[in-house]
Amino acid sequence: MTIRLGCIADDFTGATDLANNLVRAGMRAVQTIGVPGDDAAAIDDTDAVVVALKSRTIEPRLAVEQSLAACRWLRRAGATQVYFKVCSTFDSTPRGNIGPVLEALMDELGCDFTIATPAFPDNARTVFKGHLFVGDLLLSESGMRDHPLTPMTDANLVRVLQAQLAPARHNGDAGRRVGLVDQRATGVSAAAIRARFDALRQDGVAIAIADAIDNDDLHRLGEAVRDLPLVCAGSGLAIGLPRNFGLDVSGEAAALPAVKGFSAIVSGSCSQATNAQVAQFLRRGGAARRIDPLELGDDVETKLAADIAAWAEREWSSAPARPVLVYSTAPPQAVAAAQARSGAHDVGARIERLLAGIARALVERGARRLVVAGGETSGACVQALGVARLRIGPQIDPGVPWCHAAPAVAADGLQLALKSGNFGGADFFTRAFALAP
Repeated sequence: MTIRLGCIADDFTGATDLANNLVRAGMRAVQTIGVPGDDAAAIDDTDAVVVALKSRTIEPRLAVEQSLAACRWLRRAGATQVYFKVCSTFDSTPRGNIGPVLEALMDELGCDFTIATPAFPDNARTVFKGHLFVGDLLLSESGMRDHPLTPMTDANLVRVLQAQLAPARHNGDAGRRVGLVDQRATGVSAAAIRARFDALRQDGVAIAIADAIDNDDLHRLGEAVRDLPLVCAGSGLAIGLPRNFGLDVSGEAAALPAVKGFSAIVSGSCSQATNAQVAQFLRRGGAARRIDPLELGDDVETKLAADIAAWAEREWSSAPARPVLVYSTAPPQAVAAAQARSGAHDVGARIERLLAGIARALVERGARRLVVAGGETSGACVQALGVARLRIGPQIDPGVPWCHAAPAVAADGLQLALKSGNFGGADFFTRAFALAP
């Protein structure tokens, strides 16, 4: 197997988001769950492999180790360029993990300069003068300011990323500096962008935040980074890369095998978008069960998973075509109350573990179309299901496609939609099944 583009994603929904854009732009893409084994000969007939990690909020040291393992596998598989995919809202803290992983990848690839841009205009994520906007709001004024694990309180990405990089060392190493390729270059041409790269390099800048306010900017950026061994971006930049490999748009790659079975939604995201999606599903009379994070405990989780699976079977027996929703999605004040009692990471881990167990139980009882909302939740669910590889299919909303997998727990095939918490319109949960292959 020889691939062209190797991608490392720091969460599972982000990986699917990236693979979706690559497929739409003409690349045949396969997503793996974790770093494949060296015997991954089954990954054939593809232009790009996206390795999905669950590294966004783990310890920086572990995130670096996992990302380097993915990078080395991708390089052995033939990748000539590595794409480090991060969230379109640049989810991170002053400790990382974007900065530490990016520096480790630069060292691994002998890369003296790269760019970082989370811009994804199709999903209202734009970067201007180095500041990230979510719709019309600065990142720091959006719902991301209340994220339970990675609250984003500064929209200036130059400042955000610089804080995560290794400081100057006593041996004379000044440490890497972050600069900016602004709209005066990205809005003009690939040649203007490359000229800005050269100027920044001469000024000692190693990583440049790149402005992008529309897809034309991303296409110009994509052309400009053709010769860079490493890029860091959200999924938006993917639309500008396939042409660098002589590929063009083709709809054939999006076809998926059909499946027969029930439909379910598992939602762990607490983003504003997912709260709105849950609310609309409930207003339309959808069958739903809510998990209260304040009531979780070791003596509750196993019983609750079995109880919810039995409830879903009853719902399906009366309305086989009707999707069921299981959700821990809650407004920020409810999440804060649970965290105050047990700690942010403990509450998050408990919810992930429970939702993953519920997802597996639903699939074991016949669910064959499964929507999962939330990056951390998606990671936990695909691991619990034993999914090793996803084939990317048609898009539901920007950044969210249907995918096909054949895990041991559903060897006859399973269609999955792994939705980043912030993605999708308010009617996503109901519309997704109407668009299922």
